[in-house]
Amino acid sequence: MSRILVVEDELHLAEGLRFNLEAEGYQVEVVETGEAALERLLPGAARFDVVVLDVMLPGKDGFSVMRELRQAGQFIPTLMLTARGHAEDILQGFEAGADDYLTKPFELAILIARIRGLLRRREWLAAAIPAAPRLEEGDTFTFGDKSVRFDLLELHVRDQVFPLTLMEANLLRFLIQREGKPVPRKSMLEEVWGLHEDTDTRAIDNFIVRLRRYIEPDPTKPRHLLTVRGVGYRFVAAPAGEE
Repeated sequence: MSRILVVEDELHLAEGLRFNLEAEGYQVEVVETGEAALERLLPGAARFDVVVLDVMLPGKDGFSVMRELRQAGQFIPTLMLTARGHAEDILQGFEAGADDYLTKPFELAILIARIRGLLRRREWLAAAIPAAPRLEEGDTFTFGDKSVRFDLLELHVRDQVFPLTLMEANLLRFLIQREGKPVPRKSMLEEVWGLHEDTDTRAIDNFIVRLRRYIEPDPTKPRHLLTVRGVGYRFVAAPAGEE
């Protein structure tokens, strides 16, 4: 039985979620603050399969909780709930490490579908962006001494393994599928995150910075994730001069 932690300070909403999720067969625990969520989720606490995390919480807000979890190496799938549907808020959630978001008020059926999607990470990730011919059997892409396991959301660099959030993996897959071609930031916003409005694209830059830390021997001199000035980015699997 999958275990879900609901972090929500609106009592009526939290109890409604508990009732309906338990009716779907999930085991549910509810906490009301960001601090309580961190106590349950940081190393040594009970294991959960999915977190439903509200943005507006007393004390530490959802963005802060999300960042602390990822910084502590906890990559549990997380669905953020926000009362504001502005693109900037959504991107801030993704930038903090969230895997998905839902704007209040929402339909229960949609929330349950999103949770099921997070519980089926492999199938959901494969469906998010169509499979590319270059991806190898097992949904793995290898370049140089690095391999991306999209099915496991892992990046292997020599003897190191870096867990990827769903959004990091989706963005990397999107660039790999367009290898060698300049990819505009606007395309990434629209096709990876489904944001079809003018918004600040700095979140894309921050994601690229994070991926470069994983992939590049010297992130200040990238060889795989190249900046295309005035446009966006370009992925190169085998840079010139690299065996």
